[in-house]
Amino acid sequence: MRFDIITIFPDVVRAAAEESILKRAQAKKKVVINVHDLRDYTDDKHLKVDDRPFGGGPGMVMGCQPIFDAVKKIKGRRKAHVILTCPRGKTLTQKRVKKLTSHRNIIIICGHYEGVDERVNQFLVDECLSIGDYVLTGGELPAMVVMDAVTRLIPGVLGREESLVDESFEHGRLDYPHYTRPADFRGKKVPDVLLSGNHADINAWREKQALAITRKNRPDLLKDSK
Repeated sequence: MRFDIITIFPDVVRAAAEESILKRAQAKKKVVINVHDLRDYTDDKHLKVDDRPFGGGPGMVMGCQPIFDAVKKIKGRRKAHVILTCPRGKTLTQKRVKKLTSHRNIIIICGHYEGVDERVNQFLVDECLSIGDYVLTGGELPAMVVMDAVTRLIPGVLGREESLVDESFEHGRLDYPHYTRPADFRGKKVPDVLLSGNHADINAWREKQALAITRKNRPDLLKDSK
């Protein structure tokens, strides 16, 4: 899979791409990550990529020209799924992440300032994505979240695909609690059932705990699964 990230802060994205799972995935040649500085595509002699909004209002708006030209040049003759990171977008979910794994080429445009000229959303991108109901300084963090979430689902990236089976959101609920050695840490003990060796009891306990945590922290997931 190939990711092309278009941003005005390329070093931020490159730093994330050179660590942890993303770094290992590139080393294994499971993904290719290219980071593009949007200012390299602007026609403005001062390298501006934004301007004042029509109709007045606060802030600056990212313009069409550099974004359209960047996507055209990066895409070339390849088919690519183009994403704009934006608070107005559909919320990124695990289900949506799984759908993204079907694309061989993904281009992500990192929004910034007051927003992006609406013509980018109307005529250029395939979907607009948000990572939550809050506003960030720019779209770089959401772009990195999308990259990370999609990459770890690519076969061979994690090494042990079975580790994905019982993760949060995989069965319409959150994950169960995890413990490791020591069994007794300063008087705080691991639940006895996990030390019993009885796998049926362990699985039942984990299921019960997962449902309790989901009911407490994300009851909407249980409603959605009905």
